[in-house]
Amino acid sequence: MRNDPLRIVVAEDSPTARRLLVEILRADPGLTVVGEAKDGVEAVELVQRVRPDLVTMDIQMPRMDGLDATRRIMTEVPTPVVVVSTLVERDIQTSMAALRAGALAVLQKPVGPESPDFDAESRRLRDTLKAMAEVKVVRRWPDRVMAPVVPPVPTPPQALQRPALVALAASTGGPAALHRVLSELPRDFPVPLLVVQHIALGFSQGFATWLGTAGPLPVKVAEDGELLQAGHVYLAPDDRHLGLHAEGRAEVTRGAPVHGFRPSATWLFRSVARAHGPRSLAVVLTGMGQDGLEGVRELRGAGGYVMAQDEPTSVVYGMPGVVVGAGLAHEVVPLPSIALRLLQGVRTGIPIP
Repeated sequence: MRNDPLRIVVAEDSPTARRLLVEILRADPGLTVVGEAKDGVEAVELVQRVRPDLVTMDIQMPRMDGLDATRRIMTEVPTPVVVVSTLVERDIQTSMAALRAGALAVLQKPVGPESPDFDAESRRLRDTLKAMAEVKVVRRWPDRVMAPVVPPVPTPPQALQRPALVALAASTGGPAALHRVLSELPRDFPVPLLVVQHIALGFSQGFATWLGTAGPLPVKVAEDGELLQAGHVYLAPDDRHLGLHAEGRAEVTRGAPVHGFRPSATWLFRSVARAHGPRSLAVVLTGMGQDGLEGVRELRGAGGYVMAQDEPTSVVYGMPGVVVGAGLAHEVVPLPSIALRLLQGVRTGIPIP
């Protein structure tokens, strides 16, 4: 455990917003601001010069925006980047692109001190930055040219069972991983896909819109009671669990958080296991923490099939790592091969032990 404060560079073109953000960070003795940038060019130069532990990145800035600055940082001097953005459609879409470029998280710009939520929002911001500063980033892996590695199908299977749907869960690094997977799935994908992605409040609709640009599959925020369609992707809404009602309909509920998470991967996997048993297919992607572990345990116990992303292609090997460590993953799959394995699984079936 480190004793010295985390060193942060703040990139924000608005003097008022920058001053507020700096004051919020300096209120915590575990954080120190070592540089302030009013545009992307200054941000890149500062990071190269002072080598901070983390950068908070605005999106719309003069000379160089936050997306290009993130790309430069992740290429030239890999450093944890957290986007601090507004809930404007243009900013949301660019923020999502910054996640694909290597940023670790997107947060809303902090509210002013006059808001009753100011203290809670400030604590959430500081806690997120502390967590993200611990991530060991590397030069941006989505840009690497990686030949798909097809892992062997576990053998010997006694039978093959076609999944009724695919349930995916992710946290840190998940947006880029999901974008990669969806970009490689065909329009005629034969089952629905349900997704829990831990993301800041207010960004789920913009996240759905951005994921919809990845490939041919329609992506939407799930609505309670809607009939799930093959070849469609359904995202858990802000602060709601996603699961299944009877007869193939989405369940969106404000049930109690599961180990602090709403939406929760465990909630999703449990619901899918109870609805489909051995016709359940779960995929655990990159992410911090262990949300999903207990749900995967129940899904596997019901005869379902579990894939986990491998460590080299995960930004954070928390969520998939605990599943693998518990012996619950049937397959550990590199990101470039996940779409192909999903397609094989839903078209030809998954092994039944």
